[in-house]
Parts: sequence; C-alpha cells; structure tokens
Amino acid sequence: MCGILGYIGPKKVVPVVVEGLRKLEYRGYDSAGIAVVNGTGKLEIRRAPGKLRNLEEAIARSPLEGTYGIGHTRWATHGRPTEENAHPHRDCTGQIVVVHNGIIENYLELKEKLQKEGHKFATETDTEIVAHLVEKNSQGGAPLEEAVRRSLKELRGIYALVFLSAKDPQKIVAARLGPPSVVGLGDGEYFVASDIPALLEHTREMFFLADGDIAVLTKQGVRVMDHDGRPVQRPAHHVAWDPIMAEKSGYKHFMQKEIFEQPRAVRDTFLGRISQDTGRVFLDEMQLTEKQFRESQQVRIVACGTSWHAALAGKFMIERLARLPVEVDYGSEFRYRDPIIDSKTLTVCISQSGETADTLAAQREARRKGSPTLAICNVIGSMITREASGTIPTHAGPEIGVASTKAFTSQLAALLLLALYLGQVRGRISDAAARNLMQEFMRIPHKMEMVLQADASGFYENLARLFFRTTDFLYLGRGIHYPIALEGALKLKEISYIHAEGYPAGEMKHGPNALIDENLPVVVLATRDESDPEAMIRYEKSVSNIKEVKARDGIVISVVTSDDQLAREASDHIIELPPAPELLAPLLEIIPLQLLAYHIAVRRGCDVDQPRNLAKSVTVE
Repeated sequence: MCGILGYIGPKKVVPVVVEGLRKLEYRGYDSAGIAVVNGTGKLEIRRAPGKLRNLEEAIARSPLEGTYGIGHTRWATHGRPTEENAHPHRDCTGQIVVVHNGIIENYLELKEKLQKEGHKFATETDTEIVAHLVEKNSQGGAPLEEAVRRSLKELRGIYALVFLSAKDPQKIVAARLGPPSVVGLGDGEYFVASDIPALLEHTREMFFLADGDIAVLTKQGVRVMDHDGRPVQRPAHHVAWDPIMAEKSGYKHFMQKEIFEQPRAVRDTFLGRISQDTGRVFLDEMQLTEKQFRESQQVRIVACGTSWHAALAGKFMIERLARLPVEVDYGSEFRYRDPIIDSKTLTVCISQSGETADTLAAQREARRKGSPTLAICNVIGSMITREASGTIPTHAGPEIGVASTKAFTSQLAALLLLALYLGQVRGRISDAAARNLMQEFMRIPHKMEMVLQADASGFYENLARLFFRTTDFLYLGRGIHYPIALEGALKLKEISYIHAEGYPAGEMKHGPNALIDENLPVVVLATRDESDPEAMIRYEKSVSNIKEVKARDGIVISVVTSDDQLAREASDHIIELPPAPELLAPLLEIIPLQLLAYHIAVRRGCDVDQPRNLAKSVTVE
C-alpha cells in the first residue's frame, strides 16, 4: 500500500521518480506527489488527487527539475484523497518534506503538543506531524538523519518514511518500522522504494531495510544505522528478475500476462529442488535440521487472502503425504487468539511480498512461543524471509496485477515440495510413490500450457459474454478442490465486483441450496483421479451436487477431466482439463477460473490490474 520512490544521482530526477511511481501503481493509490530540490537549492512540490497522469499534467503546467527528490502514491488512511492531503508533506519552514507509508498511531497527541509550541498544520493527515517533528529536532543545526532519528523515538505506529531537507542538501534519509523499504545500488546513483519493480530498470543490486534501520543516501553512496545511531551492514542481494518481466509484453493487462506465466513460475519453483531419479526433495539454505522437521508434531500455516487459500490446499497435501496434523490461520487473527504452539510446531508463513503486516506479526508471535518458522515467499531478502529459519522461494517473478495469479500457483508448488519433503523425512511416503508423484508434478507445467491454449479459441470470452451481467456466482468443491473454489470466487469478486461465494460442495443442503434459481451460475470443480478410490468417491458426490443444482434450475459450469461423461451430461457448460493426480489437480483447476474472472471483468469494463479499494501489498493492519 502506497508507493515511494527516492532518487539521488546524475539523472534528471522527475522522469526517474515518475516512471518509478508508475511501476508501483499496482500497489493501489488515490493521489500522487513529488518533491525535488532544484539547482538553486529550492525545494519544490507538485501534488494531485487521482491517477498519476494528473500529477504529470500538474508538472507539465509548472515544470520542475533537479537531480534528487522523492515521490509518492498515496492510499488514503487519515484524511480524504485530496491535493492538500497528498504527499509529500512540508514542515512549517517549507524546507523539510516527508513521504510515508503506514500509520502514526499517536499523531493526534503529537499534533496537539506541536500546536501548543506554535506549529500550524495544513492537512488532515497523520504524516504531516512527522515533518514538523523533524523540523523541531533539527533546530541547532542537527543533520537531517540525526533529526529523523530523534523524531522516530517519539512515534508510535508503523512507517516507511523518506525525507528531504533543503537545509541539508544532497541527501535523502529513509527509515523503516513495518512497511517495506528497499534500497537500490546503481552506478553512481542510489534509490529507495517501496518495492523491487520500481528499481529494476536501473539496478538489480539492492537490499531491504530492517525494522529500526535509518538509511542515508548521498551521491557518494549509502550508509545505514540503527535507531540508536550505530552503523549496521545490510548485504546487497542480486535480484534475478529481468526488467522486461515487469512489463506487459504485448498483453492487454498485467493480470492476463501473469496468468500465462504460470507454467514457467511453477517450473521455476520446483527446478533444482527435486531428483527425478530418486524422487527426493532438497530444501537448501535451511537453519532447520532434518531432525527438527522429523520431530515436528504439528504444522500451522498462516497467510492472508489468496495465500490463505493456497495454505488450505497445502493442508490437504501435508496431511496426506506426511501424516502431520495441520491448522490454517488467517495472519490477521493468529496472534489475537493465543495459539497453542511450541518448539514442536512448525509454523509456515506464506506471503507473495514477504512484507504482509498481518503475516509478519503472526510469524513473530510464533517465534515468541518457540516455534521455528518457514517462509514460502516470492521475495528473497524481504522481512519474512529474513526472520524465518528457512525459505522455500516461489520464483514467480514480479507480480503486478493486484489479483494474485502466478503467485498462487507457485505457492501451491512450494507447498507440494514441503509436503513431499516432510513425508520423506518422516518415512511416511515410499520412494516409489514419491518418484511417481514427482514425475507427474514435472508434467504439470506442460498441462497448464494445454489448459491456457483454450483461451485463444475465444472459449472464455464467449462464457463471459453469457455471464457478465450476472449479480451472483457460487463455486463448489470437495476436499482439496474446496480451496480452489474459494480462490475462484475471490478472483471474480476482486476484479469484476460480482458477488461470489466459495462453498464446500457437501454443505449445499445446509444453506446454499436456498440461493439456487434459474439466474444463478454455479461453478463446480468435478475433476477425477481414477488411480485414487477416495478421489473417485468425491468425484461421484460432486456429480450428485451438479444434479442437485440442475434440479433447482441452476446454471452449471463444470470443471472436469477430459472425456468425462457423467458430469458432462448433467452440466450446462463444460471446461475440460488434462488428467492429473488429485493433489496436483488444483494447479490446473485454478487457471480456467482465473480466465473466466478476467474475461468477465474486461467485459464489464473494470480496471483489471487495479481493482477499486484494493492494494497489492497490505503492509498495515
């Protein structure tokens, strides 16, 4: 939430900052602004409500230039999304500016105190008080970083802050406590941003600030200190993502591109971690020992949103393959219910960004109670990966669309790797069974490509034409297919604004049947795995659910395995998938649900990549 970009170097700052903010639009925002120190040492600001193009128009009307500056896209929390409330915010002298991602919890108390000291405020925001605090603490000629350090000690809340001061020129100061801040190291130029995609065009050498860090960027380099002013070292990481990966590459939307990148993302997630000959899984770079994995007595998985749905599917994988009890928690609820965990509990934290505030808080609660934590994450070096005892990276590359797609399927792949590994170290799965499942796993990316080919025929566009005016959808699944029903419903509601609900198919008689009429489309996940007797029982019961819906005049869209006859005869519309073992079927099933949601949203004229009221990275509670 909120986008920040700061730059100092030889280039003209305005194009660098504006283009960087454009790369951060996916995070969600309702206003934008930029502050630049020009060649005469004067600090200038331009701000505008609404989209980034409004800021560009303001700059075109009143140009500004310089070689260092900061920019911001704001997600309103305190104060309406107006030009006055847009960042950057000044102090009383107009010499110090700040941009902010987060929430200052004691801002009213500080504002009242500063007003009594003569400070006058121009906005409704919590952020403005930070600029005034730094002004107060810079009196006597303190350097900007020292004034910032003193000011932070008075703040309660969470923040990623970036400062400029015309009184202390050629310097940018950044501070972090909560929301992410990544520092980019270029060739004679330096950057600070909210997320990696803003920096890829300029550098792939970067590091995340830790909580409590303060970074000072000058044209000579970057130095980092802790909240007490002591120097600290933060080693840089090389980000392997190619800048082109963060572009649309000819697709109409980022979401569409990312749907089609899923076979590659899944393949990259398991490559190098499995042996085709033995079926063994290798989890490298773990502080956890094989003995700790083997002696774990339970698994807790914490996540939010789409990652929570992946976690639910992971529960079925781990319990089936490792015979370990698994509980899945929302990150936002975990620490508020005093969970019963200890050193024999393995806590798995799933986050695309590695900076999700609720999941990070849950991870810290688990660690406080003695539980080792394992991260499944797309960003190495992010806070969750740094605080975990080990990480399974997902290798999805940058995901720009707010509605997650390839992050979800790569998380499923990572969870299957974890389930197989736990099953192997605990002796719960034979080498032959592991090898067979692994061979099927390696065929999945090609099967995903086969599923995606149906989009070129216009199949999903035609389905969207039939249902884009619908007001409600119901998604049904049994067992491991139920989390996919939840995720399919979430995708539709996120980007098309159609009310959609996912439900366990076996619960139809306990309420949802009352909703069914001739206007309700019901998507039923009814794939089958003929090698698994229990899976076939679930399939037969799902066919019974289809008939149940049809008996009440509902419209059935069934997702089935190719050559299915029973479900085909009972359904109005059929989506066929290649056969796959039941634990792998979710990787195929979600693709048609993503495509259906995408084409319905496009047909309705919705902003697919930036749906209203949503942000990509939820870095505040």
